[in-house]
Amino acid sequence: MVMANEGVASHRESITTAIGAELQRQGVDGVDIAALAEAVESAIAAHVPVSEGRHPDELNATNDD
Repeated sequence: MVMANEGVASHRESITTAIGAELQRQGVDGVDIAALAEAVESAIAAHVPVSEGRHPDELNATNDD
């Protein structure tokens, strides 16, 4: 089973890898890729919905549509 911190680290590693590959493709040097990855994660986290709706145990005949 993957621990929550491992998922976060894997997510950040994926972002870091993608940013690094794109900067290399564009020929850009001297960039703090880790800081960019952190900024991307922060931007994504800011757009996570507060509520994902109701859970199955919260549904009843009047609100299950």
